[in-house]
Amino acid sequence: MKKKIHYTDNYLLNPTHPVTIDLIGIGGTGSHVLASLARMNQALTTLGHAGLHVKVFDDDEVTPSNIGRQLFYSSDIGLNKALVSVTRINRAFGYNWEASPQRYTNSSANIIISCVDTVQSRIEIAQQIKKCNSNYIYKSKYWLDFGNTTDSGQVVLGTIGDIEQPKSKKYRTVKKLKTVTEMFDLSQINEKELGPSCSLAQAIERQDLYINSTLCQAGCSLLWKLFRNGMIDSQGLWLNLNTLTMNPMSL
Repeated sequence: MKKKIHYTDNYLLNPTHPVTIDLIGIGGTGSHVLASLARMNQALTTLGHAGLHVKVFDDDEVTPSNIGRQLFYSSDIGLNKALVSVTRINRAFGYNWEASPQRYTNSSANIIISCVDTVQSRIEIAQQIKKCNSNYIYKSKYWLDFGNTTDSGQVVLGTIGDIEQPKSKKYRTVKKLKTVTEMFDLSQINEKELGPSCSLAQAIERQDLYINSTLCQAGCSLLWKLFRNGMIDSQGLWLNLNTLTMNPMSL
């Protein structure tokens, strides 16, 4: 049996402009993902790639409970998360990335990355992606979703439609990767909405101190392989910090 491989969409490997990314949610996981994307962009441009252009969506403000688990500081309290995070990255790296202090709206970025807290948010993102890709000439290519509970989580990389694959005698190529909403029936999940945490201690009771940053590094490593290697043999991963295990989602 030939090994299954997904070859990266060719445009992402040889773009005529920086690859556009919509980052939805800049909280526990998203704040770490933004920092990782900044490092990834630096590496890509150094290697001669056109790099990345990121737009961050989040309508939330920094609160005292965010300090310590998310990449915010006391001086950020009361400020919009997207604006303060992108401003910091732009000043540090000299980028011109964008911040949108609102919920995700119509866009046609090459890659969608979601770091949201609720099932409903993912369902709404799926609806927005479907709407955008039916209205715009330039279609989105991939949707990378990060999700976690207290001490476990998963990363799912899906394709938005089929990605044309080259012919291969060595591998069995896979042109369609299921997105998080295609892989799981999210409408059947009974999810209890939780209000904002009032303290860091309360926040840690809900999500372990290092679950977000660990999940971020693993997921961004998958995205890096998509760019650097031009192929992947898994479309995500399962992470459990309680047992210190990580398992790939095979194609």
